Amino acid sequence: MNCYDCHQLGTNTAAIAVCRNCGGALCPAHIKVTAQEIHRHDGMGLSTLKQGARRLTCLTCHDAENQL
Repeated sequence: MNCYDCHQLGTNTAAIAVCRNCGGALCPAHIKVTAQEIHRHDGMGLSTLKQGARRLTCLTCHDAENQL
Protein backbone atom coordinates (compact mmCIF):
# COMPACT_ATOMS: atom_id res chain seq x y z
CA MET A 1 0.00 0.00 0.00
CA ASN A 2 1.25 3.51 -0.80
CA CYS A 3 0.81 6.80 1.04
CA TYR A 4 -2.32 8.66 -0.08
CA ASP A 5 -0.82 12.14 0.38
CA CYS A 6 2.29 11.21 -1.63
CA HIS A 7 0.04 9.84 -4.38
CA GLN A 8 -1.76 13.21 -4.49
CA LEU A 9 1.68 14.83 -5.01
CA GLY A 10 2.53 12.44 -7.86
CA THR A 11 5.01 10.18 -6.03
CA ASN A 12 4.86 6.63 -4.68
CA THR A 13 5.98 6.09 -1.10
CA ALA A 14 5.30 2.97 0.95
CA ALA A 15 2.76 3.48 3.73
CA ILE A 16 3.65 2.43 7.27
CA ALA A 17 0.46 3.43 9.10
CA VAL A 18 -3.22 4.30 8.71
CA CYS A 19 -4.96 7.47 9.97
CA ARG A 20 -7.32 6.60 12.81
CA ASN A 21 -9.90 9.13 11.57
CA CYS A 22 -10.10 8.93 7.77
CA GLY A 23 -8.34 5.60 7.19
CA GLY A 24 -5.85 7.07 4.71
CA ALA A 25 -2.53 5.23 4.29
CA LEU A 26 0.45 7.25 5.55
CA CYS A 27 4.22 7.39 5.06
CA PRO A 28 6.54 8.73 7.81
CA ALA A 29 6.45 12.25 6.31
CA HIS A 30 2.67 12.52 6.54
CA ILE A 31 2.01 11.14 10.05
CA LYS A 32 1.24 13.18 13.15
CA VAL A 33 1.86 11.18 16.34
CA THR A 34 0.23 12.51 19.51
CA ALA A 35 -0.60 11.14 22.94
CA GLN A 36 -4.19 10.38 23.89
CA GLU A 37 -5.23 10.38 27.54
CA ILE A 38 -6.92 7.19 28.69
CA HIS A 39 -9.74 7.50 31.22
CA ARG A 40 -11.53 4.82 33.16
CA HIS A 41 -14.42 4.99 35.57
CA ASP A 42 -13.22 4.95 39.17
CA GLY A 43 -15.82 5.15 41.91
CA MET A 44 -18.02 8.20 41.34
CA GLY A 45 -15.75 9.81 38.74
CA LEU A 46 -13.09 9.29 36.12
CA SER A 47 -9.47 8.38 36.62
CA THR A 48 -6.79 9.33 34.08
CA LEU A 49 -4.13 6.67 33.58
CA LYS A 50 -0.48 7.74 33.90
CA GLN A 51 0.59 6.54 30.46
CA GLY A 52 -1.25 7.80 27.41
CA ALA A 53 -1.92 5.86 24.24
CA ARG A 54 -0.23 6.53 20.91
CA ARG A 55 -2.52 8.22 18.38
CA LEU A 56 -1.66 8.33 14.66
CA THR A 57 -3.43 10.74 12.32
CA CYS A 58 -2.78 12.28 8.93
CA LEU A 59 -1.82 15.95 8.82
CA THR A 60 -5.23 16.92 7.40
CA CYS A 61 -7.20 15.27 10.23
CA HIS A 62 -4.76 16.59 12.85
CA ASP A 63 -5.19 20.16 11.58
CA ALA A 64 -8.99 19.77 11.43
CA GLU A 65 -9.13 18.58 15.05
CA ASN A 66 -6.97 21.44 16.30
CA GLN A 67 -8.82 24.38 14.75
CA LEU A 68 -9.78 27.14 17.13
